[in-house]
Amino acid sequence: MTSIGILGFDGRMGQAIDAAAKAAGVGVAGGVDKGDPSLPELAGLADVLIDFTAPDALPGHLDAAAAAGTPIVIGTTGLSPDHHTLIDEAARSIAIVQTYNTSLGVNMLRGLVEEAARRLGPDWDIEIVEMHHRQKVDAPSGTALLLGAAANIGRGSADGQGLNRLDRMEGGAREEGGIYYASLRGGSVAGDHQVVFATDGERIELGHRAENRGIFARGALKAALWLAEGRAPGRYTMVDVLGL
Repeated sequence: MTSIGILGFDGRMGQAIDAAAKAAGVGVAGGVDKGDPSLPELAGLADVLIDFTAPDALPGHLDAAAAAGTPIVIGTTGLSPDHHTLIDEAARSIAIVQTYNTSLGVNMLRGLVEEAARRLGPDWDIEIVEMHHRQKVDAPSGTALLLGAAANIGRGSADGQGLNRLDRMEGGAREEGGIYYASLRGGSVAGDHQVVFATDGERIELGHRAENRGIFARGALKAALWLAEGRAPGRYTMVDVLGL
């Protein structure tokens, strides 16, 4: 039986992943939280690790996973370019799934956004609106950035980078080809995302609403079991896991 190690065990996602694993009959080798000295031991015991913690904990988690040769699913958001460099380095020796959202629905939405951006002309403006619970710190959400990257790819960007505008408070006229973001925080919202394509006289709205964290936990568990099948070292996404 595959056993998982949960990083951030006492957090909301950690508890949701633990519940999803038990419901699916997947073994749990254990769980740790930030600064727990038993992390190297857990990395050695588990077949695969799942990390939904904070960016500043990621370097230590990658070190432990690489030292033990244990693959890892990274669902932590708010990562910087330096964090992505560390992931790339660790992926030379272990298999890693890094994603901003493990939901099947969101990853299907990502594909729809890319295709819409590919087929619609530059006169279609793109706006991304996201809302999460009041405790979420990073903004825009990782999922909003994932959707923006998909739109940029649809528009011809090889790496998903483009004319992203994260703060309208700077003012100024809307730039053609720009992708603009709005972030809302309040209550207990698990995650709402809407991508609006607007041109003169019409608009297309593509969206996804997460009703509970269970969808993310089940997706993370699916990614972990996929890694545990014996993937070669490298960096993977949910597109690979889901075969989209």
